[in-house]
Amino acid sequence: MGRAFEFRKERKFKRWGHMARTFTRLGKEITIAAKQGGPDPTGNPRLRALIQTARGENMPKDNIERAIKKATDKDLGDYKEIVYEGIGPHGIAFLIETATDNNKRTVANIRSYFSKMGGELGTSGSTVFMFDHKCVFKFRPAAPVDMDELELELIDFDVDDIFKDIDEEGEETDVIVIYGAFESFNNIQKYLEEKGFEIVSAGFERLPNIPLKTLPAEKQESVKKLIDMIEEDEDVQNVYHTLSLTEEE
Repeated sequence: MGRAFEFRKERKFKRWGHMARTFTRLGKEITIAAKQGGPDPTGNPRLRALIQTARGENMPKDNIERAIKKATDKDLGDYKEIVYEGIGPHGIAFLIETATDNNKRTVANIRSYFSKMGGELGTSGSTVFMFDHKCVFKFRPAAPVDMDELELELIDFDVDDIFKDIDEEGEETDVIVIYGAFESFNNIQKYLEEKGFEIVSAGFERLPNIPLKTLPAEKQESVKKLIDMIEEDEDVQNVYHTLSLTEEE
């Protein structure tokens, strides 16, 4: 198994702390996708995939429809996707994805979090090169599949990692996870849909392309506190970093 599997295992599938935040995050992504590609999911692959993801998270239908409608409502705020970069305590690199209707508010908040924990908000390009931008799909085949054969088929779609998903106890599930090139999202989605696979979720992730940094438990705490502060911000969608959650011996 490759780097993506180890990264997912390392993070232990850290998720948003509660349902309300999950719905807020997905709602913004749906609004942005509908604004960029149109409100009709039939002709908007990204929106179609997000709706499937939202349903998998048990997001109410009304919430989904409201998020789509927001994309065409001129009286409502317009979300912008902005990425922030910075260095946290003990030299840990951060990459933060946000969706905001007020950039001044968001950048001020992010800068304050770094300052409080002894870190520093960086300039554009300061840490983004430490992360590879990948598309990621989780799907469930209708019947068992040969993983080796599936991997061979997906090579043509720039898929570079494929593995069975694991639950919180570390046991394999019937869900398959694949990582591919960022630009291959639409082609991979089309392949999965044509094969009749049930797409559980689809999106994008940033994988560190440098070794994760291991710290003793007492030093990890300040980094984890910064991560929590950033993730609690309502404008933040995803937080990526180069901290290994394994304690230094």
